[in-house]
Amino acid sequence: MSAEAADREAATSSRPCTPPQTCWFEFLLEESLLEKHLRKPCPDPAPVQLIVQFLEQASKPSINEQNQVQPPADNKRNRILKLLALKVAAHLKWDLDTLEKSLSVPVLNMLLNELLCISKVPPGTKHVDMDLSTLPPTTTMAILLYNRWAIRTIVQSSFPIRQVKPGPPQLSVMNQIQQEKELTENILKVLKEQAADSILVLEAALKLNKDLYVHTMRTLDLLAMEPGMVNGETESLTAGLIIKTEEMQCQIGSLSLHCSIDEKRLAGYCQACDVLAPSDNTSQQSTPYSQIHICMRSGNYQEVINIFLEDNLTLSLPVQFRQSVLRELYQKAQQGNEALDEICFKVSACNTVRDILEGRTISVQFNQLFLRPNKEKIDFLLEVCSKSINLEQASDTLKGNMAAFLKNLCLGLDDLQFVFMISSHELFITLLKDDEQKLLIEQMRKRSPRVNLCTKPVTSFYDIPASASVNIGQLEHQLILSVDPWRIRQILIELHGMTSERQFWTVSSKWEVPGVYSSVILGIKDGLTRDLVYILMAKGLHCSIVKDFAHAKQLFAACLELVTEFSPKLRQVMLNEMLLLDIHTHEAGPGQSGERPPSDLISRVRGYLEMRLPDIPLRQVVAEECVAFMLNWRENEYLTLQVPSFLLQSNPYVKLGQLLAATCKELPGPKESTRTAKDLWEVVVQICSISSQHKRGNDGRISLIKQRESTLGIMYRSELLSFIKKLREPLVLTTILSLFVKLHNVRENFVNEITAEHISIWPSSIPNLQSVDFEAVAVTVKELVRYALTINSSNHSWLIIQADIYFATNQYSAALHYYLQAGAVCSDFFNKAVPPDVYTDQVIKRMIKCCSSLNCHTQVAILCQFLREVDYKTAFKSLQEQNSYDAMDSYYDYIWDVTILEYLTYLHHKRGETDKRQIVIKAIGQTELNMSNPEEVLQLAAQRRKKKFLQAMAKLYF
Repeated sequence: MSAEAADREAATSSRPCTPPQTCWFEFLLEESLLEKHLRKPCPDPAPVQLIVQFLEQASKPSINEQNQVQPPADNKRNRILKLLALKVAAHLKWDLDTLEKSLSVPVLNMLLNELLCISKVPPGTKHVDMDLSTLPPTTTMAILLYNRWAIRTIVQSSFPIRQVKPGPPQLSVMNQIQQEKELTENILKVLKEQAADSILVLEAALKLNKDLYVHTMRTLDLLAMEPGMVNGETESLTAGLIIKTEEMQCQIGSLSLHCSIDEKRLAGYCQACDVLAPSDNTSQQSTPYSQIHICMRSGNYQEVINIFLEDNLTLSLPVQFRQSVLRELYQKAQQGNEALDEICFKVSACNTVRDILEGRTISVQFNQLFLRPNKEKIDFLLEVCSKSINLEQASDTLKGNMAAFLKNLCLGLDDLQFVFMISSHELFITLLKDDEQKLLIEQMRKRSPRVNLCTKPVTSFYDIPASASVNIGQLEHQLILSVDPWRIRQILIELHGMTSERQFWTVSSKWEVPGVYSSVILGIKDGLTRDLVYILMAKGLHCSIVKDFAHAKQLFAACLELVTEFSPKLRQVMLNEMLLLDIHTHEAGPGQSGERPPSDLISRVRGYLEMRLPDIPLRQVVAEECVAFMLNWRENEYLTLQVPSFLLQSNPYVKLGQLLAATCKELPGPKESTRTAKDLWEVVVQICSISSQHKRGNDGRISLIKQRESTLGIMYRSELLSFIKKLREPLVLTTILSLFVKLHNVRENFVNEITAEHISIWPSSIPNLQSVDFEAVAVTVKELVRYALTINSSNHSWLIIQADIYFATNQYSAALHYYLQAGAVCSDFFNKAVPPDVYTDQVIKRMIKCCSSLNCHTQVAILCQFLREVDYKTAFKSLQEQNSYDAMDSYYDYIWDVTILEYLTYLHHKRGETDKRQIVIKAIGQTELNMSNPEEVLQLAAQRRKKKFLQAMAKLYF
């Protein structure tokens, strides 16, 4: 023996041997093998696998001498195989739960029909016509088992089933799956037709007052004996496994040894029924569920609260049930029953404490109800906390959760009286240790630095006497809340009269003034004036941000009046801010409905752009807004011809606005690139370029470092994006979008190209592709189209761009959504024809690609008709696909091309799909599709089907 062979033998002998799987035909050769096999702890194959194998072999069709397929032969081999399958099912005690879990509908249908046959149920006889009381017990049981399975299968088929994602397509597997699916549908159809009879059979069984029997492996063996050999046992009334009458009535056909009842589920069903139809059973009413439902019906809500308080200790009611009770109370309160507002808070408080104890977060509902705390609410909340925890038995976790809740409650309250109520409560003192109480004092001091918190015990340190510090704190609180300029001035005068050492512009960290302004304001020597100017401007800017333009104007006007007296520089600053405020006011008000701004506002914008005061601090956003304002209101004449030349050199936004305005003026113009368009192109390309620098490493080599934001352009890309998002004029947005789309397409291949209007006006190439940050360009395109659609979600050109972006990134469902939306907005939801410049051949082909990638092959075939020249090759190929995820033959009514319909007729005939072929024949037989009709009639028929199909697609993808 060679060394290699010896090694192989040693390796083989060292591995533990796995017993070979028993083959199905071995059970035919040895009669006793089946029982030995089933007695094993883990038989391989498993019992249900044996049933499948036996029935599969017994139902194989045979081939005659003429090579014709014949039904399975009725011979001894096949009868034994069927008997073996029945014996395995008998071994499983005819447990439908086990059988249904592992066997398909066709296999289980075959198995139970064999049971009916061997139990001497005449074939073709309706079970409802048979008198169960006169039949042998095993025959009756077989009938009940079959009809019980029939009803269970009908019910189970009504539940939605999550489709398993298919693997790589294999024709043989696909055909087998399709055949089994069609066979299952046919069986279900028959079962549903017989459902009423099955119910009558089962109801009749409930009236039986005798025990029944079901076949065992032994009785099946006796039945299989040759005639004359049976000893009469099978005809006896006591043959088989006994099924008591009570068990049969409990679970008709579920069988004694596994007649299991889920007591908890049954109790739940009883409780649910009791809610709908209250019973007189006192044991039912004694459960918390029933008590709560009775209280809810009678309006005894205090008892509901008491039950919830008790449950906070026992934790027996599900959280979802408690939440549903609160939702019901909310609904009643919203219907006008104001008396329930207090009940809602109390129930919410009980639920919140339960959540806290179990480590969950506080609900939004409780926070809303606790927005305005009062003494009564605090008292009740403390009562709930006290009754929800047994301090002697509670775990450290529960105590910690409760302590944290009470501590956070204190930190969240502004009224010191309420804080004292909580901190002086016995539960609070017991749960929080001394060091935790000191930590809380520190946290309160950090939160309210103006209030003099002493270090007395927690139960009394809030008892602060009325003093100057408290008055200062109250005035500061009023100063934070007030937006009345006169009141702000009065408060500051009072505060400065109380102390001269404080800078009150620092009271709130939310008061923010731009850095270019703050250095000038903080240079004011008089403290009161400095505080007043800073606070008026900060509050005015904040009001403008939150679109409270009326208060912002009052605050700015007061500030302007104040600074005019002593600072020309700050006066111009306030005039600039008031200009920006007026722009925002118009854009958010009359501008929304298309009303042009007043001429004096346009003149002020021009004046700002042309202003040449070098010492005035300027905010960049004001220049952005002014240029965007001019573009939005189509002041292109000024931007292109009248803007001073020095502005083009000094203000990048004016330069960009001038190029945009000039380009828009030439649209729609020549198809080729213009000088103005080229200038705008070069500016944007420069902004999107990558600046690079060289760096010498430790090894002496020089490496190239790329930076995302180029410093060579007139502005950064982020600044450009911020400016564009201030534009609203459709042509301006379309132009800038078109430019970025073209820039994106320079590097992409044709398949991933994005389409846009006016794309031909831009240069077709870039000298140095490596210099452009195309990743940033792609991100910018996505952000711009998303922003544009917030301005006008019905612009079909922008919708097509969005669809193309999703198409290029293989997000086909989203792409279809936007392609369909683009067609819908320009055709009155497809009631009119979609313009051909919207649904171009390229758009249709991309929709076809989307549907194909989503395995919606019938949709592909229909869309092939939309092309100027019908793509029969793609249509026929898609119709050959049998693994289609769309409505398939339900879409045939949308096909108007006779050639495609004729191909479908041939295809279904070839597959033997008679029903589907009839649908096609019906569609092709419609008179309006007759090729002899005038062209107008044919076009009308096509347009009607296009409309219905696109509307159906929209409902599917919108």
